[in-house]
Amino acid sequence: MRIALLEDDADQAALLIHWLEEAGHQCSHYTQGKPFVRSLSRDSFDLLILDWMIPEMSGLEVLQWVRANLDWPVPVLFITQKQDEKNIVAALEAGADDYMAKPVKQMEMAARVNALARRAGMLGDEQTVLEFDPYRIDLSNHSVAVDGEPVKLTQKEYELIVFLFKNIGRVVSRSHLLESVWGTNPDINTRTIDTHMSRIRSKLGIDPEKGWRLSSIYQHGYRLEKLT
Repeated sequence: MRIALLEDDADQAALLIHWLEEAGHQCSHYTQGKPFVRSLSRDSFDLLILDWMIPEMSGLEVLQWVRANLDWPVPVLFITQKQDEKNIVAALEAGADDYMAKPVKQMEMAARVNALARRAGMLGDEQTVLEFDPYRIDLSNHSVAVDGEPVKLTQKEYELIVFLFKNIGRVVSRSHLLESVWGTNPDINTRTIDTHMSRIRSKLGIDPEKGWRLSSIYQHGYRLEKLT
């Protein structure tokens, strides 16, 4: 998963990043609330891990901003030294999906991160076919059909289609797409994504007449939507 960590303690952050990367995740680290919020306004992540006591904005204030401003319910794991019931309830009521008390333990964190990923449909998916009329994606043989007719695709086009259909309705940033589909450094200046999006839109015939829209979101990324 692509994870954003908000933690101002350098030693604690280094340890958490090591554990997360050792488990195969990609981790972006922030030490202050306002830069974290600015990043979230233009980038996208699969999971947020928030510490409570953070300069400028508390972790609770950041969580409140996330739930008020992001367009999809990104999972949030709250980490805090505030272990009394009142503060735990405040975090959960503000929209946290789970919480951990410091000091954080590696195996417990891994279990909680994986549980949130499963809940969000990012792990443990045993589906072999994704069906979204008129599209059918067969994960077992890497094929896509529109109205029953197979579509000729490159491997990257197929991988991008799978990613988009697994994130329907969600705005995903170009850097997120580059990392998740291409495994590429997000700082690389490239029009690769835009070119592939254009090809996918054409090959799948994605348009409102079919009940779908693939939109470019200014200064952010793309969103595939099912129209009602």
